[in-house]
Amino acid sequence: MNEKKDLFEKVPVPKALLTFALPTVISQLINLIYNLADTFYVGRTGNPYMIASVSLAFTLFVMTVSIANLFGIGGGGMISRLMGKGENERAKKVSAFSFYGSLIAAAAYSLIVGLFMVPILKLFGASENTMKYSMQYTWIVVVAGTIPVVLSQTMAHFLRNTGYSKQASIGLSAGGILNMILDPLFMFVILPPGMEVIGAATATLLSNIIAMLYFFFMIRKVSAVTPITLSIKECRSIAGEDRKEVISVGIPSAILPGLYDLSNIFLNAKMAVHGDIQLAAIGIVLKVERLPNAIGLGISQGMLPLVAYNFAAKNKKRMQDAINTARWSGIIIIVFTVLLYELFAEQIVSAFISTTSGPSAESLAVIGFATMFLKIRSLASIPMFLNYHTSYCLQAMGDGKGTLIHSVARQLVFYIPIMFLFDALFAEKGIAWSLLVGEILGAITALVLLERWLKKKFPEDY
Repeated sequence: MNEKKDLFEKVPVPKALLTFALPTVISQLINLIYNLADTFYVGRTGNPYMIASVSLAFTLFVMTVSIANLFGIGGGGMISRLMGKGENERAKKVSAFSFYGSLIAAAAYSLIVGLFMVPILKLFGASENTMKYSMQYTWIVVVAGTIPVVLSQTMAHFLRNTGYSKQASIGLSAGGILNMILDPLFMFVILPPGMEVIGAATATLLSNIIAMLYFFFMIRKVSAVTPITLSIKECRSIAGEDRKEVISVGIPSAILPGLYDLSNIFLNAKMAVHGDIQLAAIGIVLKVERLPNAIGLGISQGMLPLVAYNFAAKNKKRMQDAINTARWSGIIIIVFTVLLYELFAEQIVSAFISTTSGPSAESLAVIGFATMFLKIRSLASIPMFLNYHTSYCLQAMGDGKGTLIHSVARQLVFYIPIMFLFDALFAEKGIAWSLLVGEILGAITALVLLERWLKKKFPEDY
C-alpha cells in the first residue's frame, strides 16, 4: 500500500501520470478496436443496411457509459479524495454504495430499452431496411448485456482510482481482445449467412460477461489492501452527505457521455433524412474517428485520480503539474493522429466496407461520403480532447456544478443547435462541420469554468 501512496504523493509527475494513464490509454485503444471489429466484420458483408443498423443500435449501447460514469466516476473520484484525506473507512462505504447503485441503474436501463425498443430505434432513424438488424443487435448487446458492461466499467473505475490502473486496463482489454476473436467465429462459422449481426452481438455479450467475472475476482483480491468493498452492509451504512456527493459529481459525469450520445442520435436522424448511404457513412466515421478521442479519454481518466488525491491533500503544485503534463501530452499525440486521418482518410474508411461482396455502387458511395466526413470531423479531435481533459479536472476536484454547466453548454447550447443550423444551410457536409465549431466553443467554456473553480479553491494564488 505504501508503494501506491508514493505513486500519488512522491513519484515524479510525468512518471506517475504515465503509470496511471498508459494502461488506461491501451485499454481504451483495445476497446476501440473491438468496437471497430463489429463494424469491420459486418462491413465484410457489403450490406450497407447492416452497417447502418449496427451504428444505430450502438448508440444505445454507448449510453451504458453514462450509467457507469454516474457511480464509477462519481464514486471513484470521491474514493481518491477520501484516500488523500486518510479517510479509508468512508471510502469503503462509498465504493459499496456506488457498486449497488450502478447495478440497479443498469437493470432499469435494460428494462426500459426492452419495453420501448421499436419507438426508440425509430426515433434514432431506423428505416424499414435497418429495423430488423437494429433490433437483433439491441436485444443481445443492450437488453441482455447492459449489466455486465456497467458493472465492469464501474469496478474498473474503482481499481483505477485506488492506484490499480494496470489491473483495470487488463480486464477491459481482455474483453476487447476476446470480442475480436469471437466476432468472425460467430458471424461466419457458427451462424449461417444472413445472421451476421446476431453473431457480432453474441460475441460482444459473451466478451463482456467474461470481463465482468474478471473484475469480480480482482476486486475480491485487492479488497484487503484498498478501500474497495462490495459489502451490502457497508452500502447501507453510508452517510447521507456522502451519497449526495457521489450523485452530485456522478450526474454531470453521466450527462457528459449521455449528451454526447444524444447528439449522435440527432446526427443519425439528420443523416437518415439524407439517405441510408449517408447514414452508413457516418456510422463508419463515428467508429473510426474515435482513435484520437480514445487516447484523449485514456489520458484524462489516468490523470483523474492523481488530481483528485492531491486536490484533497491540498498539494496544489503537484496537482497543477499533473494537469499541465496531461494536457500537453494529449495535444501532441492527437495532432499526430489527426494528420494521419487527413492523409489516409479514404484508405481507412475503405477497410470497413467491401466493394465486391455486396452492391458495389452503394459501397463506393458510402466510401465517398465517409472520406469527406472523416476529413472534416477529425479536425474536432483537438478541442474535443480539451473538453475531456478539463471536464475530468473538474470532476476530480468535486466540482459537479461546473461539470454539469460544461456538459449542457457543450452539447445542448453549442453542438446540437449548430448541427441543425448547418444542416439547413449546407446539408450533410454542414452536419460534419458543426462538430468542430461546437467543440471549440465547448472547450473555451470548460477552460473558463476550470479557472473560476481554481480561484475559488485556491484564492491565495490569485
